[in-house]
Amino acid sequence: MKTSKYIWSNGELIPWENATVHVMSHALHYGSSVFEGIRAYDTPNGACIFRLDAHVKRLFESAKLYRYKVPYTAAEIAQGCKDSIAKNDLTNAYIRPLVFLGAGSLGVVPNDDVPTEVIIASMEWGAYLGEEGLKNGIDVCVSSWNRTNSSEMPVLAKAGGHYLNAQQIGGEARRHGYAEAISVSPRGSVGEGSAENVFIVRDGKIFTPPLAASILGGITRDSIITLAADLGQEVIEQEFPRDLLYLADELFLTGTAAEVTPVRSVDGIEVGNGSRGPITEALQDAFFGLFDGRTEDKHGWLSSVTA
Repeated sequence: MKTSKYIWSNGELIPWENATVHVMSHALHYGSSVFEGIRAYDTPNGACIFRLDAHVKRLFESAKLYRYKVPYTAAEIAQGCKDSIAKNDLTNAYIRPLVFLGAGSLGVVPNDDVPTEVIIASMEWGAYLGEEGLKNGIDVCVSSWNRTNSSEMPVLAKAGGHYLNAQQIGGEARRHGYAEAISVSPRGSVGEGSAENVFIVRDGKIFTPPLAASILGGITRDSIITLAADLGQEVIEQEFPRDLLYLADELFLTGTAAEVTPVRSVDGIEVGNGSRGPITEALQDAFFGLFDGRTEDKHGWLSSVTA
């Protein structure tokens, strides 16, 4: 992780090294936090944040699902993201807003007087699954761990505690030499990666699991569904079995960190011809084209840092 000079902390931009919390913070003991991952890109119009409003909206929805009261407005959080990028002189960057419960209670259920704190960190961060992976694809496995489902936790929340499950899924993959893992439900339907949504292409059609499959409603996922429609391709949201991961013509993962990453093999079985497929490449071109000007931003997804 590359550090920056400043972090937005509870309404102020302070030096990175001064952004500390008490060791008795509730979030440290019980995972009581919600967060976002947002990217800024260097565009022909300067540094722009991708789908800032959608990310801030989801941050507040995550807090609502856990009944955390965010002590700032959505507009203040959005401006904090812009200020964090500008103050650190960043263009291509990753932004991490975090809402967490501070010190004041050791009970699992926090008292009403436990403070809610908010930070926004921005830093340089390249391709999450590697530049080579973006072009030639990555190798994944199917995890032995199931994705947490909505009967256990509100999985539409992007919450810190949920990522213990993601650590098991992703950690298992890396220990066995894979770049990532895909989770399935107890009945064998495909869920998501440790931190990515899943798409397959079969017989020219694009499929992705629906929200009812206990996946996170990814903003990059939503963007790809929209970009596919712009290209004349329908994305079918339906559950599908693990088997189709092995029989897919193309397979790719999406997420703020992963962006649009092709998968070339699952459990050692080649996907299609074992390289990035044409539909995946077209969607990658449309996605990354938003940031270099090749794709028109007709959906208003880019927010200028200086505007």
